[in-house]
Amino acid sequence: MFSTAMLAGLALAYLLLLFAIAYAADRRAEAGRSVIGHAGVYALAMGVYCTAWTYFGSVGRAASSGLWFLPIYLGPSLAMVLAPVVLRKMVRVARTQRITSIADFIASRHGKSRLLAALVTVIAIVGIVPYVALQLKAVAAGIAVLAADESGAHGSVWWRDSTLLIALLLAGFTMAFGTRHLDSSERHEGLVAAIAFESLVKLLAFVAVGVFVTWWVFDGPADLFGQAAQRADLQRLFALDAGSSAGGRGGASWFTLTLLAMLSLWCLPRQFQIMVVENVDERHVSTAAWAFPLYLLAINLFVLPIALAGMLKLGDGGAGAEAYVLTLPMAFDAPWLAAAAFIGGLSAATGMVIVETIAVSTMVCNDLVLPLLLRSRHLQLRDWARWTLWIRRAAIVSVMLLGYAYFRIAGEAYALVSIGLISFAAVAQFAPALLGGLFWRGGTRAGALAGLAIGFALWAYTLMLPSIVRSGWLAPDLLLHGPWAIAWLRPEQLFGLTGLDNLTHAMFWSLGANLAAYVGVALVAPPAAREASQALLFVDAMQGMGAPVFWRGQASVQGLQQLAARFLGAARTQRLFADHAGEHADPRLVQRVETELAAAIGSASARTMVASVTQEESLSTDDVMRIVEEASNLRAANEQLQSLDRLKDDFVSSVSHELRTPLTAIRALAELMVDDAAMDAAQRQHFLALIVAETQRLSRLVNQVLDLAKLESGHAQWRNEAVDLAALIDQAVQTTGELLRERGAMVKLDVQQPLPRPHADADRLMQVLVNLLSNAAKFVPADHGEVMVRARAVPGRVRLEVQDNGPGIPPAQREQVFERFRQADGGAKQPAGTGLGLPISRRIVEHLGGTLSLADTPGQGACFVVELPVDNDAR
Repeated sequence: MFSTAMLAGLALAYLLLLFAIAYAADRRAEAGRSVIGHAGVYALAMGVYCTAWTYFGSVGRAASSGLWFLPIYLGPSLAMVLAPVVLRKMVRVARTQRITSIADFIASRHGKSRLLAALVTVIAIVGIVPYVALQLKAVAAGIAVLAADESGAHGSVWWRDSTLLIALLLAGFTMAFGTRHLDSSERHEGLVAAIAFESLVKLLAFVAVGVFVTWWVFDGPADLFGQAAQRADLQRLFALDAGSSAGGRGGASWFTLTLLAMLSLWCLPRQFQIMVVENVDERHVSTAAWAFPLYLLAINLFVLPIALAGMLKLGDGGAGAEAYVLTLPMAFDAPWLAAAAFIGGLSAATGMVIVETIAVSTMVCNDLVLPLLLRSRHLQLRDWARWTLWIRRAAIVSVMLLGYAYFRIAGEAYALVSIGLISFAAVAQFAPALLGGLFWRGGTRAGALAGLAIGFALWAYTLMLPSIVRSGWLAPDLLLHGPWAIAWLRPEQLFGLTGLDNLTHAMFWSLGANLAAYVGVALVAPPAAREASQALLFVDAMQGMGAPVFWRGQASVQGLQQLAARFLGAARTQRLFADHAGEHADPRLVQRVETELAAAIGSASARTMVASVTQEESLSTDDVMRIVEEASNLRAANEQLQSLDRLKDDFVSSVSHELRTPLTAIRALAELMVDDAAMDAAQRQHFLALIVAETQRLSRLVNQVLDLAKLESGHAQWRNEAVDLAALIDQAVQTTGELLRERGAMVKLDVQQPLPRPHADADRLMQVLVNLLSNAAKFVPADHGEVMVRARAVPGRVRLEVQDNGPGIPPAQREQVFERFRQADGGAKQPAGTGLGLPISRRIVEHLGGTLSLADTPGQGACFVVELPVDNDAR
């Protein structure tokens, strides 16, 4: 056995270790070496979901209900399947909008409503205080189990109360590392590092107890489960309906618990703080999507073995089962393991309390206290930043003391799991407004207010009120007969609904009514302009470019500077306005100031403060949609510019490559002749001929590049006139005649007489014809090549075809050959060329109002088709 002083000293030493870890992490962050930049740390910090409920309560629930502890962990594991869609979007929105809490998130989405933020905060406080009490109760129970002098844990003198001491130490730790900066959206490096370390500690300690019980107390899993299977009273724990108190309730209860846990992962303030606010890299979500469920699996692997071992060896399946993690090591002479398990339980409890109080204190400060202070005309504070930090610190102490008071007054009335479920059901009321607002543009402030108010009221009536009755504070007649003896108002059988367990019944009414009100009110009264603008910023957050600015009006830079300096300080304000010149602020500057203020005092208060120093013009829904459309032209234009920039890079790269090839050959040949002064004349003449050929190739390439640049820039010279196309064809055939003869190819003409005369530039059109005939000569088979040139009139156009009997062009390459520096696959030996001839030819033809395409002639070589417009009376 341990003394209370020993356990308190052990707890104090552990908290000091956490302090050292947090301090070291903060120092590393200041030096530019972030600890929380690793995805593994992020995933471990998410383990704050596993509290004293997991560490002690799950074992107690497994001892009484078997596998019914699983839905609480199955739910978040299933929720993480949606993490790449849901969580990543939440992170993106929070980062761009500088959101600092779940209340700020919901309020910002629905028109930056101060009333909605306040309501979310009140619900969070009411729902979280019992959960904080749960953690303190677990710590107190652990001390009571292990301490030889149990009176010390519940000492009659407050300064001897170890639980109160731990609560105050946690408050101090939380203030030290959770309220160092005014900007709540800044990452708490030290805090997150400490929470990740705690997650590791509680996992290792719990697994150590499980291994000890399974392989030390028993001879392995087969022995443990075999002995349990021989006990009739333990056999029921292996069945899925072990937790069902009445027939037919099992499936509904299992579904309710899973859904509740799934929603709680998104809605618990501490989870939002860790998963969203503290996220430093969206890519970490992908790692957490599999690492966090793996963590939940690992920490729950030995829950049932520990519960069964306790039932077999200690025989207490009641409230004492929650302490099996501590009592089993003590019973089998392993006090060191009991001490480690105590530290693990302390980690589970303190991690939750620290993060939860930080999250709730931010909400209390920004959404309850600050709005009242800002509204007061008699209170004139100069250093708002310092006052805001002290308000948050006071809120941390207040929440901690409220949790301690709840623990002392009502903590003994319920098991850990029951208290946790009540809190889960409270925060689950955030789900319709949180998730619905993230994916549905139609959500409104009125709908969110109505849904939360109705859902919270029904939660309080159907779940919280019965817990108060069972704690002995109210008469049990309220549950048996209903208020004023009205049976259909019984809290646990509301409107005559029976056949459900208490939790499923409460969730059915509260969450169902909440969702119905959120959707129904929004459908009756569509969103206003501000709500619509915020909806677009949230729902379309993953669609690429920066968000449009939904602000119109007049604002002075001086007024905005003075406002920002009150809350952000002079240095930060100076950096904020460093790149803006002039007396008047543009809409984007106003939005930037409001966003920075939102990180310090919340989006709703920031909206109010900015409105107090600007002359804002009200926007209609049509105005909002017009801004969105403008931002989408801008987006398209930017995407086009990016595409052109990529094309430019590709073009420069390709030109550099094409220029380098002949230059390398010329240099190599010249160096050979310089190095070998005795080279015979024939060899030297051969090298000179190659140099001339490569020089000519280089000249052609430069000319083509310049030609293409002129065509694309619109600076090319054009001389349009009626062109005798038949004569132009004859001239082109004569120009390429030598090249065709070298390949042993013959040209056949099929030209209609007379041909209409297109209005075109004869020289440019000649360039096109020569290029098509030259390409055909390159690809026809040697000695029996054939090129067919056809020309005929079609309605409104003249059609020219150049077809060869070469290998043809595969369908997949028919458009690629018109791209710059792309050539068709000519087989094992690729004909020489620059890959610019066809792109230039197409540009010329298109400028003349025609088309250049590749006809579909499978097995008959390649057939290029030029069509040019002609007047009906052209001759």
